[in-house]
Amino acid sequence: MSDTYCRYQMNIETFTEYCLSKKGVSESFPFGGDTLVFKVVGKMFALTGLETIPAAANLKCDPEWAITLRESYEDVQPGYHMNKAHWNTVQLEGSLEDSLIKKLIDHSYDLVVQSLPKKDKLLLDNITE
Repeated sequence: MSDTYCRYQMNIETFTEYCLSKKGVSESFPFGGDTLVFKVVGKMFALTGLETIPAAANLKCDPEWAITLRESYEDVQPGYHMNKAHWNTVQLEGSLEDSLIKKLIDHSYDLVVQSLPKKDKLLLDNITE
């Protein structure tokens, strides 16, 4: 009998590196030493519990797409301890392909950037890598 359920392993290090590769991103621990938060120009777009097993992350999401993702993927659930209309909890060590997780990170980042005030967008535009 073949196992058709494929498990992927985007670990915390890969998740962190990808988040930090985005323009204007910083990391901090505002909720304590075990919750790593990623912000773009001071606004949160991703967070993860460093001691959560299996690894998972909360990512901002368009409410309509959030519903579609939750209906389509077992490893996408309403955001744990977050506004469930706008945040998903995504299992990093599960059945989701890394490319989809990166797409969800990109989407979260882009949503936050789009909502930034004009002065913060200008700050972000002026950051050189």
